[in-house]
Amino acid sequence: MPKSIENNLVEIKNLIYVIRGQKVMLDSDLAMLYQVETKMLNRAVKRNIERFPTHFMFQLTKEEWQNLRCQNGTLKNDIRKYLPYVFTEQGVAMLSSVLRSKQAIQTNILIMDTFVRMRQLAIEHKDLQEQIVELKNYFIRYAQDNNAEIDRINEAINLLLDRTKPQKIGFKTE
Repeated sequence: MPKSIENNLVEIKNLIYVIRGQKVMLDSDLAMLYQVETKMLNRAVKRNIERFPTHFMFQLTKEEWQNLRCQNGTLKNDIRKYLPYVFTEQGVAMLSSVLRSKQAIQTNILIMDTFVRMRQLAIEHKDLQEQIVELKNYFIRYAQDNNAEIDRINEAINLLLDRTKPQKIGFKTE
């Protein structure tokens, strides 16, 4: 993947929040990426509201908005008249049918790639975590069954690491 695209994916990843247990993006962040005003994006959505059920888009509560602003220093300057809307991955995909500019298409592709990459990383991370747990359980069982053997191995390692008593190599002459 070219460096500039990789950088864009990282930047977009930083604009994805978890709210109500869902990964979402703020309307203002999407408007910035699509290079339109937030009110224009929301207007286009409201003209096509039947395309945006609640699992595609929802409006934040005052408490959710305050929590998000407190967690994120960059949002402190985002003073608005209305509470923001957030869009799930499906909602972002649906935006491509509402916003039809070339910029919207390219931005949508990058955002979808970011969601896919995040999902892949989560799956890879989960597999790795499961493998580590398996290894840990294996060694716990092994230690219980072979305690004396592990003690001998540990003792041998300690002897190898003990550099306080230099050993002379060669024959003793007396």
